Amino acid sequence: MNKEIRLNRALSMLGICSRRDADKLIQSGQVFVNNNQVVELGAKIRQNDKIKVFDKEYNLNHKGKTKVWLYYKPIGLVTTHKDELGRRTVFDEIHTKIKERVISVGRLDINSEGLLLLTNDSKFAKHAESPQTGWKRHYKVRVFGDITDDMMAQIRRGISIDGIKYAPMEVAVLRETSGKNRWLECILTEGKNREIRKIFEHFGLSVNRLIRTQYGDYSLNDMKPGEVIMATPKVKLSGEDISYCSA
Repeated sequence: MNKEIRLNRALSMLGICSRRDADKLIQSGQVFVNNNQVVELGAKIRQNDKIKVFDKEYNLNHKGKTKVWLYYKPIGLVTTHKDELGRRTVFDEIHTKIKERVISVGRLDINSEGLLLLTNDSKFAKHAESPQTGWKRHYKVRVFGDITDDMMAQIRRGISIDGIKYAPMEVAVLRETSGKNRWLECILTEGKNREIRKIFEHFGLSVNRLIRTQYGDYSLNDMKPGEVIMATPKVKLSGEDISYCSA
């Protein structure tokens, strides 16, 4: 079946740019479909159509190869392609190491570090991020404050904070450091914005270090901050209405 999809989505799936930037390209007259210039936002195309951008042609019927990279994100970088505050981004840092456009699988906030998956395949990213997929995210978390059995039990059951429901989290004490600092292992399958920090802040604890060590079957192992390693995709995705991003 030759279904229609929005042109900006097709540009994003081809790895050319984000949907927002695709709209800008379309409006500026730089996108052609079957040799016809398209400037209408919301324009739709079919899988057999040929797209031309920057004098390069793309065929949506071509099955591209899913690629995945492991990146040790250091503290101090934001996980976005463009930052309104002008802060340095993950993609500023890795553009000399990965020679094609990639997106992140989820995010790590500016003060968090560790494993960040990068991919050229939006379907892979969507699959890996989905709570329905059930991929576990493992974190080493150093917290300051008094930890009680009741607190741990509440976190393991799942709690609501300011109207936001957080799913049950696996949590265990790894070791104590000086004073009231303790290292914990936290495992979750969702990953709401700043979830771990907000949960511990709710109990009066402060998170002073947070390292993601594993995402699904991908592990940080002995990687160093800033290091990038290409990995083997560990899932095969079947095509939906566009098959370009299938493995």
